[in-house]
Amino acid sequence: MRSTVIAVAIRLAISASLGVSGVIHAYLYVNGYRDIPTVGPGFLGQAIVFCVLALLILASGPDWLRWVAGVLSVGALVAFALSRTVGLFGFAERGWNPSPQAAVSVIAEVLTVVFVAASMLSSRTKTPLT
Repeated sequence: MRSTVIAVAIRLAISASLGVSGVIHAYLYVNGYRDIPTVGPGFLGQAIVFCVLALLILASGPDWLRWVAGVLSVGALVAFALSRTVGLFGFAERGWNPSPQAAVSVIAEVLTVVFVAASMLSSRTKTPLT
């Protein structure tokens, strides 16, 4: 019973953190990023994919969706780091701008990775009943 409650809580956490990142990227797309070549469509794509994944995971979709969520969140964090260092498709930003969306998005994506890792560890530590 306890493992079921933990699994549901982790699934809800993954869904929530993905949803937050997706909504932030949709907001940023609508409020200016849509005019940035390549990066703008990337924000729209991330918004759509993260929100759909959040809903599918919330609805108890297949376990492999959690892996997808983790991989895509790591990719989003790498893209964020690149946009702050060497640039990404000719686009570069400084620091934590736009504020507070950049920081909240990074926190949401880090949490997604942590929750996915916890989910995978939790599913591996289950012992079969004999």
